[in-house]
Amino acid sequence: MTETNGTRRDDAHQERTDQLTFQNPVTRYPVVEPPIQDQPEPGLDVELEPKTDRGEFSYRGTGRMEGRKALITGADSGIGAAVAIAFAKEGADVALNYLPDEQPDAQVVKGIIERAGRTAVLLPGDLTDKNFCERLVEDAVNGLGGLDVLVNNAGKQIAVESLEELEDEQLVDTFTVNILAMFRITKAALRHLPAGSSIINTTSIQAYEPSPDLLDYASTKAAINNFTKGLGQQLAPKGIRVNAVAPGPFWTPLQVTSGQPKEALPEFGQSTPLGRAGQPTELAPAYVFLASPESSYVIGETLNVNGGSPSP
Repeated sequence: MTETNGTRRDDAHQERTDQLTFQNPVTRYPVVEPPIQDQPEPGLDVELEPKTDRGEFSYRGTGRMEGRKALITGADSGIGAAVAIAFAKEGADVALNYLPDEQPDAQVVKGIIERAGRTAVLLPGDLTDKNFCERLVEDAVNGLGGLDVLVNNAGKQIAVESLEELEDEQLVDTFTVNILAMFRITKAALRHLPAGSSIINTTSIQAYEPSPDLLDYASTKAAINNFTKGLGQQLAPKGIRVNAVAPGPFWTPLQVTSGQPKEALPEFGQSTPLGRAGQPTELAPAYVFLASPESSYVIGETLNVNGGSPSP
């Protein structure tokens, strides 16, 4: 990799301007026009076409999280991976949770974090398992030597055309991964989080503008918003801040594992005011802001990062 005038060039010789460089957001990244493709759940970044930008070369840290210790769920690919990479480049050590089938992606992210000079702890496991949710926190604390940032990011999203076709198993799994695991992991983490810590939950524009074919997923995201605001009030007197980030259409493996109807993939994200889908690294600064002390008076907030789509 080389770097010239704020522009970084990766091994594929693609130019990636970093997030601190003055730029036109419309043209920072090309419009994603993915071919129709399918991956079994949970999906892998290493097999996605086109590839995502998770910030390996395009995120430039400024030391805002020096010495911090973060646990991120769903951290092997997409949004979670971009957040993990950004945290490491800002000076944090990171524990990564993901499903065992996502090990190839997790190894890539681990390598990026270690090249940034930080510690990466790999903690594969299934968040539908209540006991694992509790063990996950303990293992993260032991591996990192403490914990002061929790990012509840893991999510399950499968498009189903009608309510009649929504299988009960999918309904239960979606609610278990997206919201019940968030309750369980956060509850376990509170034993370890000191004053000054930050909890950040990943919600979605679906909480405000639910797609007809994502009823179960959208409902969990609305619940996450409510959980964030209520818990934020509960923990504020203890000096622990709780906030959320609501992504719009971001190009990740989630979209090709039945997260979107296959016929909709070639135009994914083009209906936003910016006219394109987001890249995962474009979300990372929102999480960094909410994790860092510069947002010390921000509690119960949902930051919408969605390419300009109006939202509350």
